[in-house]
Amino acid sequence: MPIPRLRATDTTLLVVDIQERFAASIHGWDMLVHNAAILCRAMGALGVPVIATEQNPRGLGHTVAEVKAALPEGAPLFTKTRFSSMTPEVAGALAALHRGTVIVCGIEAHVCILQTTLDLLTSGRQVFLCTDCISASQEAQIAHAYARMERAGAVRTGSLSAIYELLGDSAHPTFKTCLEMVKGLRT
Repeated sequence: MPIPRLRATDTTLLVVDIQERFAASIHGWDMLVHNAAILCRAMGALGVPVIATEQNPRGLGHTVAEVKAALPEGAPLFTKTRFSSMTPEVAGALAALHRGTVIVCGIEAHVCILQTTLDLLTSGRQVFLCTDCISASQEAQIAHAYARMERAGAVRTGSLSAIYELLGDSAHPTFKTCLEMVKGLRT
């Protein structure tokens, strides 16, 4: 069985539902938003595609400004009502990219992140859960969600680890750019 690894040429970032109306209820909201924005900018620097989703934006608002501004130019933003982000539109966008690995970040760990991860794994993709960019309104639900996703085959990682693994080498042309970004990550 191959060991799951992040490679810039085979990875996509999926940003799930980091929306305005969740700001007051999500545990560690400020850190999640800040780190997700850095992760998005780093993916742009590394040439890793980013796809974002919004759950019922009429009721929950749109992607928060800090994250939306960090999305690479041309990154698709899909609306949805399903809890899983693996809508036909997202599945089509992923298929068109021909990449087998997806880093997932966003909210909520036990609802949209869990269902998206299970659907991604079912579709044959390897999933990495960026834990410093995932949370929930009920903190006690997070550990259970991670345990279930890991049992299904997902791998936990953090933004710092993911970015360095995607860089692979300090001689990478974007190393210094990414290094400046990761210095701002919050724990």
